[in-house]
Amino acid sequence: MSIRPQRDAGLEPWPISPAALLWLVAMFALVWFGVLNLRHLVPSDEGRYAEMAREMLATGDWVTPRYNGYLYFEKPPLQTWMNALTFMFFGLGDWQARLWSALTGFGGVLLVGYTGRRVFGARAGFFAALALASAPLWSLLGHFNVLDMGVSFMMALALCSLLLAQRTGLTDTQVRNWMWLCWAAMGLSILSKGLIGVVLPGAVLIIYTLISRDWALWKRLHLASGLIVMLAVTVPWFAAVMARNPSFFDFFFINEHFNRFLKPDHHRPGALWYFVPVLIIGFLPWLSMIPRVVAASRAVPRQANGFRPVLMLTVWAVFIFCFFSVSHSKLLSYVLPVAPALALLIGLGLAGISRESLRKHLAVSAVLFVATIVTCLVFLSHHSDNRNPVEAYRAFSYYLYAASFAGLIGLGIARWLSARSTKQALIAFAGAWLAFAMIGGSGHEAFGRSSSGIDLVPAVRAEMDRLGPDTPFYSVGTLDHTMPFYLRHTMIMVAVQDELEFGISQAPDSWIPTLDKFADVWMAAPKALALVDPQKFTVLETLGLPMKVIARDNRRVIIEKPTTETPPAAN
Repeated sequence: MSIRPQRDAGLEPWPISPAALLWLVAMFALVWFGVLNLRHLVPSDEGRYAEMAREMLATGDWVTPRYNGYLYFEKPPLQTWMNALTFMFFGLGDWQARLWSALTGFGGVLLVGYTGRRVFGARAGFFAALALASAPLWSLLGHFNVLDMGVSFMMALALCSLLLAQRTGLTDTQVRNWMWLCWAAMGLSILSKGLIGVVLPGAVLIIYTLISRDWALWKRLHLASGLIVMLAVTVPWFAAVMARNPSFFDFFFINEHFNRFLKPDHHRPGALWYFVPVLIIGFLPWLSMIPRVVAASRAVPRQANGFRPVLMLTVWAVFIFCFFSVSHSKLLSYVLPVAPALALLIGLGLAGISRESLRKHLAVSAVLFVATIVTCLVFLSHHSDNRNPVEAYRAFSYYLYAASFAGLIGLGIARWLSARSTKQALIAFAGAWLAFAMIGGSGHEAFGRSSSGIDLVPAVRAEMDRLGPDTPFYSVGTLDHTMPFYLRHTMIMVAVQDELEFGISQAPDSWIPTLDKFADVWMAAPKALALVDPQKFTVLETLGLPMKVIARDNRRVIIEKPTTETPPAAN
């Protein structure tokens, strides 16, 4: 089946009725946003970015990011701004901290559906949206307070705007407006996570041009005015933050970009094939569609203006995957920007799927689903580590049992519907995988509750209220990423700098470098609180410091300096 890129004129309708589409989007939104508050924030990213936004709101400084009271220039401020605005309107909380990630993840699904419809046809767009919504890589990361979902949406907006701008039959004004949106999206990508927001799309564009020989494309990019748009988005904040902080340029551009990519100094190593299993598991529902995707992609011809949207999507996915694979800094979420491009290609493969091919796909997917679940459950039922007992893993496995049950029901419904309608079967299939990810992901609370320290908060807050707001609070031997947010209080670092090294270097007197020095400060303080690493707590005991344990778990001990209350005068 040959799929020709669509023009605005004569745009074909969605494969389901407008009313059914509205109900489907509403149900998707209910599930997508309904699970945001089922887990507590987990370290390190969720707690870090929530606390940065809390401090921005508390200080009223929307230019200079801070973390735990220290200057923090590792990332630009867009997500911190959005989280701070969310806290301003809805208050502090777990779902509020995740709302920006959820909104951008949800928006990414709609964006892919819209773009696929406009570029490849309504069926391809509809199924591309289903593919992205049901991909565990996208659906799970859309419910964590991490930067990667926000930057992935902005980069997807740049990619989709480019595809939409290059359609044939558009007026010059339409092409210009779509390209201006593309340039603005790259600017927002920079404000989301740095220079990758323009470096990666720029490299993709160059590679695409070299392969396709489509030199005329550069005449339609509106380079001059587009650069002005991008600079208008990015320069105000960069100028403001550098005016206030002269050390920003060297740390942000040199250390956090070139050194992070080229040097293994950030302690996030990984093999060259690190992201291969990430993509396999992240798009597990659609693995068996790869042959159909390849065949359908080859069937899409060049547009009349010479542009090749399928090649652009392919270069985007392959280059970004390879870029992060060779980087010395790797995290699971780094490869997320390839997901929208892969979903659009999968939508092409699904657009012309036959009933027989669908049934084969459902059978293969069911086998992969069962094999994955059995492997996970066998592992979880016997595993434990020094921070999570076997009971936590078993509690998580109960969620996976429920998720598996829901998923298998959905797969059964999809198999039953396949005899009637391929689109209904694919909707049920995508819903089954989305339900599995949402239920299973919520089970992470089995680990997240203890790692967040939320159970210690009531006792600690009671002591903080009793001692008063002027009580110093120290963080000894550890940087706790969640307790500052839940306690609504920053901490003075002791004997460890962790990722606050730069901020501490800008204010050397704002921390205590050794335990011996801390012992002197502790003894001299009329009152004090401290969050202590359990190993360091043992050391403090050997030093004979007066301490009263307020609360503790297997990750942290929270102590206070015993105070002598003045006895009431005798009558």
